[in-house]
Amino acid sequence: MTEAAHDTAAHHPIESAHSTPAHRPAEAAHTAATRRSYDTVAVDYERLLADQLATTPLDRAMIAGFVEKVEAAGGPRTIGDLGCGTGRVTSHLRDLGAEAFGVDLSPGMVAVARDTYPGLRFQVGSMTALALSDASLGGVLSWYSTVHMPEDELAACFAEFRRVLAPGGHALIAFKVGDERVRLERAYGHEVTLDVYRWSPDRLAGLLSAAGLVESARLVREPDPAESTPQAFLLARRPRG
Repeated sequence: MTEAAHDTAAHHPIESAHSTPAHRPAEAAHTAATRRSYDTVAVDYERLLADQLATTPLDRAMIAGFVEKVEAAGGPRTIGDLGCGTGRVTSHLRDLGAEAFGVDLSPGMVAVARDTYPGLRFQVGSMTALALSDASLGGVLSWYSTVHMPEDELAACFAEFRRVLAPGGHALIAFKVGDERVRLERAYGHEVTLDVYRWSPDRLAGLLSAAGLVESARLVREPDPAESTPQAFLLARRPRG
């Protein structure tokens, strides 16, 4: 997940926050725990996962197809990597020719992203309350970034994805297949407190549909040796009109 940009281009969608209530509800305990956990692991997360896409050709194929869909849609070409971590996938999007920026909940992850990929824009933010204008993006990428969200929060997140997507824009969601919540207490060499939610592709597609995003493709692959569950990728679009 990456976020930020010391760029100050006034026209860029990341610079225009939508209106939000003056008093936000208190942050959920699991959200604070997720932020703390990723702040803790940020440096080792980048060290351990920086080259992961090089070993997963089907994952790369889904990202490449997503970028082509965004370009062919004829609307905004900007892609938001939402929940971008340390920016490794944001960088991959740039390598594919996309105009991409990153947003992440964790200031620690954003700091690593900015140091590692100084030519990209990264910003700290929440996927359920994005500081982005309505219909400002051609694409939204959520690369395993919703796996720590319970269902009610996931529904709010997908509604936010629809809001920031232009009509005809596309979203690509990567997630772990299953039907359970798993508590992680150690990851990337550190003690953490993370709940990981696994979803069936049909259930996640239903949540996307309820938010106004129509599925256009899906891929489910078997786990690689280092993975414990199948991995899934859903491509959805915001309808025109």
